[in-house]
Parts: sequence; C-alpha cells; structure tokens
Amino acid sequence: MFKHLKAVPGDPLLALIVAHQQDTNPKKIDLGVGVYKNDSGQTPILESVKKAEAFMVENEITKSYLGVYGAPEFSPIIQDLLLGKDSNVIKQGRIQSTQTPGGTGALKVAADFISANLDGARLWVSDPTWGNHQSIFNSAGVEVITYPYYDAVTNGVRFEEMMATLEAETTEGDVLLLHACCHNPTGVDLNLEHWEALTELVNKRNLLPLIDAAYQGFGDGLEEDMAGLRYMAERVPSLLVANSFSKNFGIYRDRCGGLSVIAETAEEAKNAFSIIGQAIRANYSMPPAHGATLVHTIMTDPDLKALWETEVTQMRDRINDLRSKLVQKLAASGASKDFSFIEQQRGMFSYSGLSLEQVRQLRSEYSIYIADSGRMSIAGISDQNIDYLSESIAKVVG
Repeated sequence: MFKHLKAVPGDPLLALIVAHQQDTNPKKIDLGVGVYKNDSGQTPILESVKKAEAFMVENEITKSYLGVYGAPEFSPIIQDLLLGKDSNVIKQGRIQSTQTPGGTGALKVAADFISANLDGARLWVSDPTWGNHQSIFNSAGVEVITYPYYDAVTNGVRFEEMMATLEAETTEGDVLLLHACCHNPTGVDLNLEHWEALTELVNKRNLLPLIDAAYQGFGDGLEEDMAGLRYMAERVPSLLVANSFSKNFGIYRDRCGGLSVIAETAEEAKNAFSIIGQAIRANYSMPPAHGATLVHTIMTDPDLKALWETEVTQMRDRINDLRSKLVQKLAASGASKDFSFIEQQRGMFSYSGLSLEQVRQLRSEYSIYIADSGRMSIAGISDQNIDYLSESIAKVVG
C-alpha cells in the first residue's frame, strides 16, 4: 500500500536544529530554534512553575478526562490575560474560551471551524508569517493569501501597501490573521494607530479577524502587548483569538494554549462555541491537563502570580538587553551595515537583514545557524557567544 509514497522534505527550521546538533565546532551558535534560552543556553523551568508542580504532586487526586473544552475554571484565566479584567466583552458574556494543546492546536481548531462554517472564506496572512500558518489552514481546506507586511528597506511595516491590498482584494467573510505582538518571524509589530485603522477596515469590509497571540509579555509587557487586540475586540462584532502559554510560562512541551471566540451577542458566542467543541472532538477529543493546571495554579495564587510576572519581566528584559548589546557589538566590530533597527524590534525573533548568501556563509564557515530568511532567535545569543557572533557577521557583511 505504501510503495508509491515518496519522502517529503521536512520543516527547514527543524532541519537547521539537527544540523546544529551534529556540528562539532565548539563555537557553534543556534539562532534558529524558537524557544527562550537563558545565558547558559538552557530553556529553564520557571521557579513559579516548579512551585506549582510541587503543589500539583501533593494535591492532584485524579487523572480522569477534563472534557472537550478542558477545565471550566481555566477559561477565565485565558480571557483575563488577553482582554483584561475590566473588558466589556467579558462582562457582556460575548467571549467563550477553550483550552487547547498549545497555540498550534488552537489554530488547527480555528482552521477547521472556518473551513466547515464560513463558506468560501480565505485566510489573509502577513508576508512573511510563521511558517506553519499556511500548512495548518491548507490542511483544513482554507485558501491562504498573503498581504504586504515587512519592508526590507526601512525594516518596518509596509502599512500603506498592506491597507491598500486588503481594501482592494478582500471579500466579505474573509479571515484576516494578525499577530498580537512580537511578530514571528520579523519582530516588527503593528502600533496602536495601525490597529485602529485595521479595526475600521475589518468593519467596513466585513472581515473576521483571527489574532495569533503567541508571545504575550515578551514585547513591552503583559498588558502593553495586548493593547491592539483589546482595542479591536471592543469594536468588532466577531473575532477569534489563538493564544499560547508555551513561551510566557516556559511550558513548551506541556502544550498549553487557548482558543477564544468573540461574537456580537452572548448567544451567538455560545452557538459558535458549541461548533468549536465539535471540531475539538474530531481532532484530539480532549486536551491534556498538566499545562493548564500549572497555569491555573499560578494565576490563582497571588504569590505565585507575582513571582511569574517577575520572571516574565526578567525574560523580556534579557531579550531586549541582548538586542541593544548586539547592535552595539556589531557597530564596534566594524560592520558596514547599520543594524540599529534590531533594537526596535520586539520579541524573540529578528529579521536580521542578512541575505541568503550571507546566512549560508555564516553556517558553513562559522557554524552560526540562522534561518534562510535571515530570521534569528535573539534568545539564542549569550554573553559567551555575542562577541564571536558579532565579529562573524561583520566579516560576512564586510
């Protein structure tokens, strides 16, 4: 039955990770993997998570199923983090939220929901966007189209072109995917004025926004990073949000995320949520408990929550500090290119402005692993490797 099957190429980022692992150069640097690392190159378990896990060991009394939507007490945690406790959307009951296996699981359920219920809806994504967006929605039978986003000349957003394209080419019922903050892969975010203009466009064109909130807290702050999402959520009739707890809680392998649906009325939200439940049942039946229990334990304990917020601040400050240090080191190394834009980007990733030829030269001659697009994970930089990295980039760019 399988003799006709041919092997397909794997994810290029995963292949990059393997190549780094097999490299014997002691100076090798991995700037491809999309996880937070400390200065020792490890992805640490947060102290707040360790304490929550210790509490779980002593107090967990069952391993029974959670149910299709996960633990009901987890939904308010998702909503408060995304929209804030004073949100009118929450007060009016216009939002329903479910636990999912990571942000990817949330996107997959959203894709199935859109495919089955929004006839002919196309998904508009930024150029570029996270590499898995297209695969997830294509697998559900949703057509994916790109809109202009990253400007390689200014290292900013091509916002006028973005708006012109969406204004001219979207049709009623299309879905507009936006990154809430810390745009992956560029690190270039929309500002609040952009969100205001996009909210007006969404209402004018009758589009459905789908917000991917994977990095809350890694940009400017837990509250600040959601400003655009919160502005839009209060002003559009319908909206979907896929969020991840992998990054800001450091629980990558525990696969914890959420999918929220916002509708014009509480009844419409409940109706849509029931259909989302069917999509979940057909996908993975029920979500895992461990990650969600950790998040709930932390967020409902004032001391653990305060500790977690401090740890998120420390991770964010370290990333932003590394951006500043890298810009300074590159300038000191005599690089002919101005890399100051890296300091203005947000989140774990940066579009470095390096060409494909330069990226491959860094890989082959210096064992520095960066994605072919030039995207590098800032969290992979450390005090131990930043000098070698800066000097190597300076040699490559001239």
